[in-house]
Amino acid sequence: MRTQSETLAAIQEQGILPMFSSSNPAVCVNVLKALHHSGMKVVEFTNRCPEALQNFQQVKAARDSNMQDMLLGVGTIKTVDDLRKYIDAGADFIVCPGMIPEVGKMAVDAGLLWIPGCMTVTEIMIAEQTGSQLIKLFPGSILTPAYISAVKEIFPGLYFMPTGGVELDRDNISAWFKAGACAVGMGSKLVSKPLMESEHYDTIEERAKQVLAIIANYRKPEAAKESV
Repeated sequence: MRTQSETLAAIQEQGILPMFSSSNPAVCVNVLKALHHSGMKVVEFTNRCPEALQNFQQVKAARDSNMQDMLLGVGTIKTVDDLRKYIDAGADFIVCPGMIPEVGKMAVDAGLLWIPGCMTVTEIMIAEQTGSQLIKLFPGSILTPAYISAVKEIFPGLYFMPTGGVELDRDNISAWFKAGACAVGMGSKLVSKPLMESEHYDTIEERAKQVLAIIANYRKPEAAKESV
């Protein structure tokens, strides 16, 4: 198992945390393969359907067999009971839509990176006190990049990842990083339900490559960025 610091470093290096879920286990496995083929090494599987736990187990088995270099976390964890199930199932990290101290304490005690969803400074303060190192700013569409600029200096020991409202667009993604985000979270804008239902895994792979290229280009020296 990776340490919290190692998992955080992997998310920072990738610059994006893709998230997806489907009630079809074969679709879940194929989406994971598409993301892996694109070059992504950290992925969030979301707990959003009755079959989620069983599907996660199949996805993890595929990861363990053929994609051992990939970190596989679980998102949309809202209760301690759900967390316990996914810890037992071997999740590499935990993402929550909100700030739940009991969930955070259990995840941190288990040695897992815990990424809570926060919208207010008070929630961020509680998350920090509970042991979070990376804050999921949600929904990003409401908070905007200016929010990160306003709060990041108050929390020099924390990292921020906007989720919800991040577009598959160079200007939008760049704006988040310029404001101080260490990564962005992307769900349906990257792995949409229509693409999964139509099994257009090549398109998912190409979209993922596009996002990685945008992030890599932004991180180039300024002179190189201007020449693109």
